Amino acid sequence: MKQYEVLGHCPICYKRLLVTQLTCQGCKTQINGQYTLNEFCYLDKELLNFAIVFIKNRGNIKEVERELGISYPTVRRMLDQTIQGLGFTTGQETIDKQDSLSQLERGDITVEEATECLKR
Repeated sequence: MKQYEVLGHCPICYKRLLVTQLTCQGCKTQINGQYTLNEFCYLDKELLNFAIVFIKNRGNIKEVERELGISYPTVRRMLDQTIQGLGFTTGQETIDKQDSLSQLERGDITVEEATECLKR
């Protein structure tokens, strides 16, 4: 039997789905009930992939940029979207600006990348 990825949202109305049956792959025991999925299941594929790459690279933004072929501001935007998708707040804009300046000082980002972040 073909196995599909777990859907987190209804393809019709996009509300969260509820799992009602679990089946053991070994003995085929079935367990019925109402189960919620973890928050990662509710991320879209792009953000879930981003989260995996981010964790794999231990939060090293330069490595995430390199692996995904995206810019620093895009990494930050996707990180914010992932944080929000997991049900958390992303903090204040001031903190983001201070973080950008700190990263510029350390040489983690270029002047252009820092400027783009500060314009947000």
